[in-house]
Amino acid sequence: MHKGNREQKLDTSKLAAMSKDQVMRLYLINPSNPLVSIVRVKESRWNRYRVWKPLSLMVLAGLTPPEWEISIVDENLGVPDYSAMPRPDLVGITAFTSQANRAYEVAAHFRRLGVPVVMGGIHATMCLDEVMQRADSVVTGEAEGIWRQVLEDARQGSLKRRYDGGLAEIDNIPPARHDLLATGYAFGAIQTTRGCPLNCSFCSVTAFNGAQYRQRPVADVVEEFQLIREKHVLVVDDNLVGTRPEHIARAKDLFHAMAQANLRKEWVAQATINFADDKELLTLAAKAGCRGVFIGFESPTPEGLRELGKKFNLLKGSDFRASVRRIQQHNILVVGSFIIGLDIDEPGIGRRIAETATRYGVDNLNALFLTPLPGTRLWDQMKAEGRIALDTFPEDWKYYTLTFPVARYKQLSTDDIIEEMLACDRDFYSLPRISRRVWGNLWGRRRPLISLVGNLSYRKNSQLSSEAQAAFKRQTGQ
Repeated sequence: MHKGNREQKLDTSKLAAMSKDQVMRLYLINPSNPLVSIVRVKESRWNRYRVWKPLSLMVLAGLTPPEWEISIVDENLGVPDYSAMPRPDLVGITAFTSQANRAYEVAAHFRRLGVPVVMGGIHATMCLDEVMQRADSVVTGEAEGIWRQVLEDARQGSLKRRYDGGLAEIDNIPPARHDLLATGYAFGAIQTTRGCPLNCSFCSVTAFNGAQYRQRPVADVVEEFQLIREKHVLVVDDNLVGTRPEHIARAKDLFHAMAQANLRKEWVAQATINFADDKELLTLAAKAGCRGVFIGFESPTPEGLRELGKKFNLLKGSDFRASVRRIQQHNILVVGSFIIGLDIDEPGIGRRIAETATRYGVDNLNALFLTPLPGTRLWDQMKAEGRIALDTFPEDWKYYTLTFPVARYKQLSTDDIIEEMLACDRDFYSLPRISRRVWGNLWGRRRPLISLVGNLSYRKNSQLSSEAQAAFKRQTGQ
């Protein structure tokens, strides 16, 4: 425990003395990371299209009994003056690894007031000991199955130090409280499946959500879609259509039901490249409102895919250009993701990725640094090899955004890998190439305005990244 925790202990007797009928105030908080430029909505109006609602908090709000008065605070829309807000009876904080520092600051503020703080999410699960030093209670795993117990224990003044949510049963989860964050976003958010069987070395989804592909009932998904006020929606599933024939069949059923319901929504999602393999699937997705898909290509080489454990892409062959074209023929834009910093990556990898993405014909490119995140095989490997460069924790977690080089890379120095990233963005988002992509979308009647906005947004943020990388080197001495 941190020094001073004795003074921060809860006055649980006061909570225990409260009447069960008394309304209690709950704050659910999504902390910000000031280093992440794309969430600075006030700095660039384009960022409004790249900020997603904290859906996990909205889901917990939907599970919260009516005797709790709920407020969801998303610091990505602006950090409030907590001291001017009514004192809550309980605070719940979720955090990805890159949000951990800010999460601890928020937790410390409320704990000084004697307010109990519960922390959960992927970082709390993977770095349990660290988080337990900075919160009164920690929920590991998926919180849905344990949340009502947490609230009841808080009401009784008997919060446990730790709750293990495990893998939740998602068959009967009520709809998220979309009404609690009704303004300030371009996109709504919904989840239809959890879990990923691919288990790539750099990804913690399998460790957190499991390898089993779990699906919500189609009727529940359609009903919740109808509750979302925004016209545009992000489907947050890590892999919307799955990888097996039965997964694809379920996705078709979902898309058919969405089209039949005439939801009048346009949505984007994440999927693997097999999304392109089934014409009926693509046709139904387009009818259901799919307008964009994020696909992880990860590396331009088979050797890179093997290093990352991305075997599924190897099985699908190498004609990714044809796959991208089939998706685009259904008026669906494609964002391709690649990773820079693999052990096999040599100088010139930045431009090579830009050239590969251009050859595939993707509408946008999202290039990221290879980042060891807690809970991944990559973390275990790099930690064992002494290759985690920024390891003063928790202070250094703020750099684990995938947009800073936090590790020691085999063939690229810190300066080298930053230059590779900048070269990648400069090449792919040059004005001539943006013009060619937008013209191609105009010629093919594939949403040229959205293509233009997306490319200009990425171009602007790549320029901000150059400034951020310069500040990063000054601050870290890398």
